[in-house]
Amino acid sequence: MIRQHPVFKYLYIDDFSATPKYFQLANAIIKAIADGKLQQDDVMPSINEVSAAFDVARDTVEKAYKHLKSIGILASVPGKGYFIKHTNLGQRFKILLLFNKLSEHKKIIYDSFAARLGDSASIDFYVYNSDFSLFRKLLSQNLDDYTHIVILPHFRERWDHVDDVINTLPKEKLVLLDKNLSRVNGNFSAIYENFQQDIVSALLQAKERLLHYQTLKIIFPENSYYPEEIITGFTEFCRDNGFNGKIVEHIESEIINKGDVFINIRESDLVSLIEKINDLHLSIGKDVGIISYNETPLKKFILNGLTTISTDFVFMGEMAARQILEKTTDKIEVPFYLTLRPSL
Repeated sequence: MIRQHPVFKYLYIDDFSATPKYFQLANAIIKAIADGKLQQDDVMPSINEVSAAFDVARDTVEKAYKHLKSIGILASVPGKGYFIKHTNLGQRFKILLLFNKLSEHKKIIYDSFAARLGDSASIDFYVYNSDFSLFRKLLSQNLDDYTHIVILPHFRERWDHVDDVINTLPKEKLVLLDKNLSRVNGNFSAIYENFQQDIVSALLQAKERLLHYQTLKIIFPENSYYPEEIITGFTEFCRDNGFNGKIVEHIESEIINKGDVFINIRESDLVSLIEKINDLHLSIGKDVGIISYNETPLKKFILNGLTTISTDFVFMGEMAARQILEKTTDKIEVPFYLTLRPSL
């Protein structure tokens, strides 16, 4: 008798499929709408009915209905159940996007991410300013409203409980950007940089030009959100290739000598560095070298061209969107490039 509800003829679950059962139910309903089999205001079978008919847990059915509700396809009335709210399937995803800060290269990630998703998604975008408390607060809201949670996880302090907080999130909804957290468990998406290996590879490509200088310095501010793996890779390169390396925490107090090469990570440090070199009447690219992290459109024009080492931020945004659109949970390492220009 349970299967007499007219909607059941359009629902199906393939026990051999790797797709989660709640996604199979949701996709079956979406297909029935697309095929014109279900119309606006059609009443859905109850959670208990679907659970019994397909021998699946109530939570599985409830999860499917909540997913469809979060993208606006279903609505519910207390005591009466769920019904088809609309049949416009253009917008299938609702995304919570959390960035640690705003910057030029973060804008590149956002723009490529949003462009690839197009009209298929709505994005709620928040910036938590690398503050763990604010980050945790943003994740305390009703996450059932979202089909995906996309996080760029960088923090000013070395918080031990970041992984614990992220591990509470539904992994089928989770997409990590820029940094892959090794202690986050489960099957989730990650589009990430290999910070240690990336700087080693880039400096090896620049080695011929670096040999014209005496000391390689990296400006790495203390108490910053930048990954420590960058310093590990920098130290490894200097040790294995015979370079005199130095970690500079404060560029304002650093003595600049002819024969120095500076790697800057933070844009504000780049401004201070150029000012100090100019005040000493040293020639950039001849007396002192500069390598700047993160390619942006302006860097090809600054000082007739700044040498950069940078991940492919367009690729990062596009791959994150593709993971969502194709419902995949791959771990993708983003390409990292050296772009040689006259500053080195």
